[in-house]
Amino acid sequence: MILATPRLTLRPWREEDLEPLTRLMADPDVMRHFPAPLTPAETRERLQRAQRSMRERGLGWWAVERPGFAPFIGYVGLGVPDFEAPFTPCVEIVWQLAKDQWGRGLAPEGARAVLDHAFGPLGLQEVVAYTARPNHASRRVMEKLGMTHDPADDFCHPKAPPDHPLGPCVLYRIRADYRTSRIASPGK
Repeated sequence: MILATPRLTLRPWREEDLEPLTRLMADPDVMRHFPAPLTPAETRERLQRAQRSMRERGLGWWAVERPGFAPFIGYVGLGVPDFEAPFTPCVEIVWQLAKDQWGRGLAPEGARAVLDHAFGPLGLQEVVAYTARPNHASRRVMEKLGMTHDPADDFCHPKAPPDHPLGPCVLYRIRADYRTSRIASPGK
């Protein structure tokens, strides 16, 4: 399945995407809000898991390209967290773009297309997103998407080592009716 926006194409993965994805996941700037950059083997395993989830559940990552500019700039997609927390089970929206694409509004543009797919054809009622508390860029994307944050939902990531600075996370939510409320209140 292909999702399109004015500037992006979200498409199935191609073999030639693995090399730029591996560079993306190894970039210390891109991965600064994660415990560590990923090795090529870890990147391959995550991509395979996302592709398997897409085939089996319709939830996974789309490769993102900018037609006419770049054949691969990152990914946007949906997943199911593989840990227990007060808000799980749930479906989360994820994104990761190459740093030369940051600051152009591309992450929220791609994420909106994925949310429309989640709340349309997939029929989901809610999608969440979470990030390490200091990740202000991702938090801005979540807010641009219309996601809401309740500090009572914040949590310590169960996979983070105790007292790790990236352990404290913020949780944002968005419900399927967000489009209706956005249309009814265009000033928001």
